[in-house]
Amino acid sequence: MKADIKQMILDAARTAFQNGELSSDDFPAVDVEEPKLVLHGDFSTNFAMVSASVQKMAPKKIAQAVLKHLNDPNGIIQRTEIAGPGFINFYIHPEAWHPVLSVIHEKDAAYGAKDIGGGSRVQVEFVSANPTGPLHVGHGRGAVVGDATAAILAFCGYDISREYYINDAGKQVHTLGRSVLLRARELSGQAIVFPEECYQGDYIRDIAKRILGEKGDWLFFADEEEAVSFCAASAAKEILAWIQEDLDLLGIRFDTWFSEQGLCDSGKVDEVIRQFTQNKMIYEQDGARWFKTEDFGDEKDRVVVRNNGQTTYFASDIAYHQDKFDRGFDRIIDVWGADHHGYIPRIRASIAASGKDPSRFTVILTQLVNLLRKGEPVAMGKRSGQFVTLREVIDEVGRDAARFIFLTRHYDSPLDFDLELAKQQTNDNPVFYVQYVHARISSILKKAAEEKNIDDIAFDPEAIRHLTAPEEIELIKHLSRYPETVAESAEKLEPHRIAFYLMDLAAVFHAYYNRHRVITDDSQLTAGRLYLVAAVRIIIRNGLHLLGVTAPESM
Repeated sequence: MKADIKQMILDAARTAFQNGELSSDDFPAVDVEEPKLVLHGDFSTNFAMVSASVQKMAPKKIAQAVLKHLNDPNGIIQRTEIAGPGFINFYIHPEAWHPVLSVIHEKDAAYGAKDIGGGSRVQVEFVSANPTGPLHVGHGRGAVVGDATAAILAFCGYDISREYYINDAGKQVHTLGRSVLLRARELSGQAIVFPEECYQGDYIRDIAKRILGEKGDWLFFADEEEAVSFCAASAAKEILAWIQEDLDLLGIRFDTWFSEQGLCDSGKVDEVIRQFTQNKMIYEQDGARWFKTEDFGDEKDRVVVRNNGQTTYFASDIAYHQDKFDRGFDRIIDVWGADHHGYIPRIRASIAASGKDPSRFTVILTQLVNLLRKGEPVAMGKRSGQFVTLREVIDEVGRDAARFIFLTRHYDSPLDFDLELAKQQTNDNPVFYVQYVHARISSILKKAAEEKNIDDIAFDPEAIRHLTAPEEIELIKHLSRYPETVAESAEKLEPHRIAFYLMDLAAVFHAYYNRHRVITDDSQLTAGRLYLVAAVRIIIRNGLHLLGVTAPESM
């Protein structure tokens, strides 16, 4: 509908120019919005006002010229008006909204999809937590944001690949191995002073106990570094298995698990350093080797090889992002925690230095999650010793509640996640509020089949004409907004838009349902309303599916 209005305005302006009523055919992009107040119509445009400087005319005269030549071949416009300094308001015939329902039913699971991507290859890398401890609730938010973003992009025509980058090399893994070895020695009766920089939590003790059972005294007689390396590899493998299990519980699957250690072993890190050195983008200073990131927009140059000869995390990340483009992705999207904000310019610099377009690289930063119980902060988890694990949250509230609530705020804002609220079966719980619409409509359709023998919800023009109540028209109007919401969500990489839309749709549906019976004594009215609510159910299901949340038949 909005696209039709835009085209009418543009066509009318062109005709007005051809007739000499407008002085220029240099028209701005037509912007059509839905007014906040119903009194201002169904749609409104500021086209006349933004055209005034080019046309050198008063906005109201431009608006008059446009309306004079407005052609409405399908008769969807009931009336128009010029308001304020030159807004054009459009009032749509109520029955003009009815065809939206048949489109929803016809497209069904595909309703809302737009081929924005055209098959473009996009990699979405998310979570990528170090395999040094259990996932926490903040990882969960990043996981859901990444997964939902990938799903929405795929729905909009992009060829999506989900990837997890395993940071299984470097200092943090060495520290993990040392932590486990020290705990193993402690368990064997040795007096150990546990360093603060080592990983805390009961999980380190559990891993140490397992390894001690497997290797016994070898841990104490082996070369120190050999023992640390063994403990590191064994512990990282076990923790990665936990991570995979947690993400599986959250309904998240990856196409690729990419190992940092494998990247190093392949020689790609050394190769990129050699390339950049050859191209005079790396220089030596104070015994270390520095990449000239400042030349590519970063605030200062960065070390890629320390003065002890060890490469930095940044060096691996340079090679990793170069490898992404080498694999043929048209665009790469990384989902990081907000504390990595300062890391973006240096990665962008490395991409530019490698000859790729930095605009093909996008980072989504997710803010912290404040875990609450009845409004009060939740104590630390027993297993981690430092935070509440993602597994603990999923076990308590379930996958659907966790996923949906992670998306109830824009990812660039902190999120308050109340565990008690997430378990309530009330309208205060956003996921219950939305899922209940699907379950209620399923119940209505089942009742119609059992009591009225209506089991085929089909298009009936006569029945649809009975949908004239203001609440029915408002509901259909809201349904019509779904494709635009999906498109905006994909273009702006903002999956919360789908969650917001579903919550608004649930509110509009509940308002309608509280005032109107669906199954009535009037067979035509009943048929029309069943067709309407079945369309609502389709969109609720489609939207929840994009967010990785189930659409239950009963609750």
